[in-house]
Amino acid sequence: MADVINDQEKIARRAAKELAPNMIVNLGIGIPTLVAKYVDSSAVHIHTENGMLGVRELTEGDKVDANLVNAGKVAIGEQVGASYFDSAESFAMIRGGHIDVAILGALQVDAQGFIANWAVPGKPILGVGGAMDLLAGAKRIIVTTTHTTKKGEPKIVETCIYPVTSTRKLDVLITELAVFRMMDGKLCLTELMPGATLDEVKAKTAASFEVRL
Repeated sequence: MADVINDQEKIARRAAKELAPNMIVNLGIGIPTLVAKYVDSSAVHIHTENGMLGVRELTEGDKVDANLVNAGKVAIGEQVGASYFDSAESFAMIRGGHIDVAILGALQVDAQGFIANWAVPGKPILGVGGAMDLLAGAKRIIVTTTHTTKKGEPKIVETCIYPVTSTRKLDVLITELAVFRMMDGKLCLTELMPGATLDEVKAKTAASFEVRL
């Protein structure tokens, strides 16, 4: 379990490097929420679709407010100057193109850049949440996910077999092994994570991709 947690933190830390001051950033459920640990939340404005702008990571000594949670229902802190609003206004921000970056998790990503992150056929569905809206409305999409499932099966596939969330494609894909970007309509490997090798990435990736290291 420790290795999984370590990989998740590694992915989140790398994702944080994609962000710049004054961006409005939505963090999805799972690995994306960890990104809050690695950004200066006084400079990067974190948005959660349940109605808050100005999210920060809780620190030791903070008083926990049970009413302050992120989209994954995890307790959060509030940055000085944070604002609150209802879900309708929150989704108006998303749909109106006011979110600079959405960082989302994924069940699968394919060679065309499509994302499947809301349903597994044959299993109960809790709902798509804000993923479809974020894919449609955010200016940039970063996907953070482990490279394989717990069973070791590739999450990066030639074509998604799970239901695709949107016709919008990702911009950046970050795993514990590599960073991919969509370039010229292709999935391109642009960076190896520390300790990873090209041979390992190829062995654990079921999608075709171009190497642009």
